[in-house]
Amino acid sequence: MVTAALARERGHEVHALTIDYGQRHVRELESARVIAEKLEVARHVELPLDLRKFGGSALTADIDVPKDGVGDDIPVTYVPARNLVFLALTTAFAETSASRDIFIGVNALDYSGYPDCRPEFIASFAETARLGTKQGVEGAPFTIHAPLQHMSKADIARECHRLGLDPAWSWSCYDPTADGLACGACDSCRLRRKGFEDAGLVDTSAYSKDAPALTE
Repeated sequence: MVTAALARERGHEVHALTIDYGQRHVRELESARVIAEKLEVARHVELPLDLRKFGGSALTADIDVPKDGVGDDIPVTYVPARNLVFLALTTAFAETSASRDIFIGVNALDYSGYPDCRPEFIASFAETARLGTKQGVEGAPFTIHAPLQHMSKADIARECHRLGLDPAWSWSCYDPTADGLACGACDSCRLRRKGFEDAGLVDTSAYSKDAPALTE
């Protein structure tokens, strides 16, 4: 959401791509539709790609989502090569949209250690896209923008506030409750909640009453 708003602020016409990959937190698809409408994007495509066929992640297989705090190892919520797959699809989308700018909301500062969020991966993919597309070899390569990459979650929360966005439009939780609330305990929830707390801002998202205190 913040990345799309920043792209719009920089004068870009936004074409949004949402991947329905069979994720446990399918609730984020609804949020993507809301964000696309609120930001008045030029085009919003929802693409089905069922990564449950591969499994290998707590988000795409019958594996429990960890709720015991953010660790140092790559967690089981890592979806194998997800951002590599997503960026490849987005590059195809960009090329058919006559665009040279691709925006992705990865973060490499306050995050769960996913390897496909690192700056070196983004730089490497940009070169791959240059070499592997008609647009690239004809001298109009894509620029991969990752404006949140070196921000803390608090910085991102402040940008959300500055841009006049409602946090409740977006969704972060990996394991929503049966009644559609954010669990408040998974890595994604903990990082998000702490970001808003550190920024001194209110997260208007609805969390489960059983969400643990951040100090626990």
